[in-house]
Amino acid sequence: MPSTKRKIINDPVYGFITINHPLIFQVVGHPFYQRLRRIHQMALAQLVYPGAVHTRLHHSLGAYHLMCQAVLELKNKGIEITPEEDVAVKAAILLHDVGHGPFSHALEHVLLPGVHHEQMSLRIMEAMNEDLNNQLDLAIQIFTGNYHKPFLHQLISGQLDVDRMDYLTRDSFFTGVSEGVIGYDRILKMLAVQDDELMVEEKGIYSVEKFLIARRQMYWQVYLHKTVLAGEKMLVKIIERVRYLYSRGEAASLIIKSPVDHFLNHFTGEMTECSLEEFCRLDDEDVLFGIKYWSRHSDKVLSTLCTALLNRNLLKCKVQEEPVDENFIAGIRKDIASRLNISEEDATFLAFTGEAVNTTYKLGDERIKILFKDGSVKDISQVNSPLIHQTLSTPVKKFYFCALA
Repeated sequence: MPSTKRKIINDPVYGFITINHPLIFQVVGHPFYQRLRRIHQMALAQLVYPGAVHTRLHHSLGAYHLMCQAVLELKNKGIEITPEEDVAVKAAILLHDVGHGPFSHALEHVLLPGVHHEQMSLRIMEAMNEDLNNQLDLAIQIFTGNYHKPFLHQLISGQLDVDRMDYLTRDSFFTGVSEGVIGYDRILKMLAVQDDELMVEEKGIYSVEKFLIARRQMYWQVYLHKTVLAGEKMLVKIIERVRYLYSRGEAASLIIKSPVDHFLNHFTGEMTECSLEEFCRLDDEDVLFGIKYWSRHSDKVLSTLCTALLNRNLLKCKVQEEPVDENFIAGIRKDIASRLNISEEDATFLAFTGEAVNTTYKLGDERIKILFKDGSVKDISQVNSPLIHQTLSTPVKKFYFCALA
């Protein structure tokens, strides 16, 4: 039975967020959840938008708040959601990002090659479930999409889930970029369920349009901003350089006595109990300390990257529509090698190319379904709308190069 204990959290985006169930208290109080305080939501976006210092914990609580509103709205519309399902879906959204590592997406697949944060979230949820006497069984079923009411999973992970609603709203708030503002409150009011699938009532079409456009604008203006891109790729190159130096037998000069050591030197790709334990101790502070420590390393490439990132003396980055000419980047590497008296192979860490891709609406994924008054259902891409058309589902690919000035 729900407890009479109640906690109010003052959130800068939504105001007061209420926690009033024993299981939710246990989840929020668990060390694995509290680690999210030490993981930045937007990695190094603060290099461009100084206010973007909010954490995964802020986002998690915000998504929980929106989930509370969504569940209440669906219940008010006569959708059957049992008390057990109610608390389970809220626990699941609180933990949906618990598997993020340091600096969130910036270092995903870099510190832990081939391991997706959703895989880690599940592993951590399973470990927490043991600590909490299997109280998270239903939350895990919903999180993995193995529950017989798909709409509960779609609220957590889908084209129009509360995760995306919160990060667009929150990231817009903390960056000051108004293009990310969405009418999340109206979208929540327009949610519906038919045949156990999550849908949006016809009246909510324009709010969904704004949501999709805001998402595309936030990606190119904020998440894939060229300076953010430069900083985050420098972070990646630092980790890659340290791993390269480890492979050359230089471990003694790189060890910082933190969980970072395990993942740069001992991690085999298999998430053993030892690796899981080390991961749950790992956060932004470990990597940041490493960068400060390695800034005085004798390896010129590593110390150059670390010092430059610490002082925001970033690599110059240019984003363009066409692939970068290989001869052009080779010439830049040759110049850097000459200036720093390093090999052209080493210069590849200081001058490199890549691709940035964004798709606003992925037709292959779960779709946004519109429920019309006559009971018919259409995908949002099929709605006769001046803004929603085929180009929104076409991936936008841009090419970039970063180089030491």
